[in-house]
Amino acid sequence: MFEAAEVGSAIDKKTWELEVPKLRAALLAAQRDLAASRLSVVLVVGGVEGAGKTEVVNELLEWVDARGVQVHAIGEPTDEEAERPFYWRFWRRLAPQGRMSVFVGSWYSEPIIERTFAKDGEARFDEMMDRAVAFETMLSNERTVVVKVWLHLSKDAQRKRLKDLDDDPATSWRGTKRDWKFAKRYDSFRDVCETAISKTSSAQAPWRIVEAGDRRYRDLTVGRIVLDAIREGVERDRSAPAPAKPTPEAPKPRRSNVINRLDLEKSLEPGEYEERMDRLQGRFGRLTRRLYTDRRSMAIVFEGPDAAGKGGAVRRLQRSMDARAYQVISVAAPTDEERQHPYLWRFWRHLPRQGRVTIYDRSWYGRVLVERLEGFCAQADWRRAYSEIDEFEAQLAESGVVILKFWISISPEEQLKRFKDREVTPYKQYKIGPDDWRNRAKWDAYEAAACEMIERTSTRHAPWVLVEGNDKLWARAKVLKTACKALEDALG
Repeated sequence: MFEAAEVGSAIDKKTWELEVPKLRAALLAAQRDLAASRLSVVLVVGGVEGAGKTEVVNELLEWVDARGVQVHAIGEPTDEEAERPFYWRFWRRLAPQGRMSVFVGSWYSEPIIERTFAKDGEARFDEMMDRAVAFETMLSNERTVVVKVWLHLSKDAQRKRLKDLDDDPATSWRGTKRDWKFAKRYDSFRDVCETAISKTSSAQAPWRIVEAGDRRYRDLTVGRIVLDAIREGVERDRSAPAPAKPTPEAPKPRRSNVINRLDLEKSLEPGEYEERMDRLQGRFGRLTRRLYTDRRSMAIVFEGPDAAGKGGAVRRLQRSMDARAYQVISVAAPTDEERQHPYLWRFWRHLPRQGRVTIYDRSWYGRVLVERLEGFCAQADWRRAYSEIDEFEAQLAESGVVILKFWISISPEEQLKRFKDREVTPYKQYKIGPDDWRNRAKWDAYEAAACEMIERTSTRHAPWVLVEGNDKLWARAKVLKTACKALEDALG
């Protein structure tokens, strides 16, 4: 694979001086087109040590308007990053529409290094490569142009480059023991990189291998690759037919399903409720404090019909915890900033650090519920969301996040009663509006969509818990009891 990048490609100074001004003008024009489009760009610059990854990026920043580019040098994770799932540090750095994010080091770096220096771990490496493909496919589906460049040097060229850096007082600071450590494992590193590239070079995000022995050839080639990728992406976006307005879905629920089989008559007497809640809230508070010492975190999701009692259940959880150790995210329509990023971006950014809890009052499941049923996204988008959500939650669980998902269910009759109560109670009137009544008219469609959601996304590491919600006291006690049990199972 790398032999084609060891042929001694070079560009003379005259050609360089002739071609660079043309490339700079073309890149600036392409960048203006990008800024006016719905696209963003992710540029991954990888390669062997000494190949000049930083030099390439510095040159590129000279040629473009740097205000439209965010550069991220990925090294050892910070404390904040180490306490969250592996991909969190990349999601939070994704550029919005019209801009480019450049990664010097990326989601490939750690898996490649670990595989190079470990005698085993092939299954884990393959899993990480599959995850990289899934991530990049998702980015592509969310209108991100993914450009991946690999800078290659032969073994002899690498050693010469590192020695030259060490010998020159002006550049000796750039050479590190780490570079020479990798150079000693060149053959193993090369084999692992070839495997990584072959497994992850896809139609949506192909790898481009660039010979890095000659600086001028290297920089000009990378610049042209970036230019072509932006041009092709913008042209595809322009020439694509205007998307048809999504059609709202209207699925029908099965006669017997996981939701309508719930016994909504379950209830608690007020006295029993108070006694049970005192015990459960104390238990939950003690368990959440253990999250810190056990270096774990928790994400709790609430979904359900309007007026099902999600907010009330959330408040009972809040009362059990130290206010410094949790946050509640109330999910509504996305902001302008959120619309300019891939769909899951606004949920990744709020993931809890170790020792903390994030409660989502509505969540990423909006894509397969309200967005599906109200026609806010295309069918292809909500259909692929199931697998993207499963992958998202798998990464959370793998990193030590305890995930708990509640669907609070009520009957149509109980919802109507609560709606009318909200209309006549002054301090509740803010909770009721035209959207609530419109959603109520689609009761059957929401029930069918929720059943499909539950069946397709209830996994061992992120199960759905169905809560009988006609009696608020029963529902709140069940939520707290389930949350305690989940933490006890996770923490031991």
